[in-house]
Amino acid sequence: MDQFARSVTKMFETVSLGAPENAVGFVTWRVVHRYQREVDRALQPYDLTHLQFITLALVAWMGREGNAATQSQLARFGDIHPMQVSNVLKALEHKKMVSRDAAPSHALAKKVRLTKDGLKKLGRVLPIVMDIQLRVFGEEGRPGGSLLKTLLRIDRARDA
Repeated sequence: MDQFARSVTKMFETVSLGAPENAVGFVTWRVVHRYQREVDRALQPYDLTHLQFITLALVAWMGREGNAATQSQLARFGDIHPMQVSNVLKALEHKKMVSRDAAPSHALAKKVRLTKDGLKKLGRVLPIVMDIQLRVFGEEGRPGGSLLKTLLRIDRARDA
């Protein structure tokens, strides 16, 4: 083994957890990306991506009591970059799944509402995504499950 290889080996022995599969960040990254790929594949026949689904579901959730959310509220709640939310909403608007109107309180703000087509599409794909979620995360990912409880604790600590 040459000096360079020894240096790399030593670095991983002394600084890291010994192997990528021992690092929660790396394993989380792999699991999340596997989940996203499975959702993307399943939603392809419905002309939706995982991010479009998430955004559509957030629009529905935040507007469930009749009050439309703004793009910035959607971005904050979903922890999605505002420009990315804007681009996804443009695509969903083009597909006639959401409507965006100027907010009366702020000229630059847009109020986002689910359309009838959006509700119909969300009703079709939500069970598909929930099935994938159960397959990938198992019982631990269900409401009250240990994985979900741990992830919610970690997410809440970020906001503290």
